Amino acid sequence: MQINLLKKIAEHTAGEQAVKIVDLLSGKKDVNEFLIAKKLGLTINQTRNLLYKLSHLGIISSIRKKDKRKGWYIYFWTFNVLRSLEVLEQTINAEIWKLQAELQSKKLKRFYRCKICGREVNEEGALLTDFTCSECGEIYELADTTPLINEITKKIARLEKELDSIKNEIGQEEEKKGKKLVRFLKGEEKKKKLIRKTAAHKRKLALKKLNRGKIQRKPAKKLKKKKKR
Repeated sequence: MQINLLKKIAEHTAGEQAVKIVDLLSGKKDVNEFLIAKKLGLTINQTRNLLYKLSHLGIISSIRKKDKRKGWYIYFWTFNVLRSLEVLEQTINAEIWKLQAELQSKKLKRFYRCKICGREVNEEGALLTDFTCSECGEIYELADTTPLINEITKKIARLEKELDSIKNEIGQEEEKKGKKLVRFLKGEEKKKKLIRKTAAHKRKLALKKLNRGKIQRKPAKKLKKKKKR
């Protein structure tokens, strides 16, 4: 599991402080929320707010146990790796679509820039002000969008590479999940077979006891008929 991918999700969802939660939960299960708060240097309420933001997306889950001594409930948290990757996949896809729309716009439309204040507008905006900058009054010049187009193209390629990595991770996690499910189903089938075998064995023993006469059925008493005098 690529830890940096999970950190991106945490930061995108709950801010920079939530990034540390990934390190605390990665590779572990059922981590005490008070331990998380202590490691983060936050109050339990501040920590819970971060945890709830992450759990709202389903990327972490919790179980609660009652403290026998104090009587209150304590939550234990676990990272949902597969759901985290799916959320990150959706986020990066949305970013790629946004960049592709911007790239298409830069290729098809003309843009104008003010050499004094750096303000950039599209052709429609330039026409509205007679190609004069509304900030400083300087005449707009036709902007060279080639460097920006190249920059956006590289960014898209980088994100697509990262997306392929995420999809690979998702495939591996789904395979693990499938194997666990198969093992679980096999275990359940073994339990059912054992129950059926035990029940059949009990019936067999009962029949043996009956045949040996250990379980006897008392015959019904016959009423004697009184002789008529």
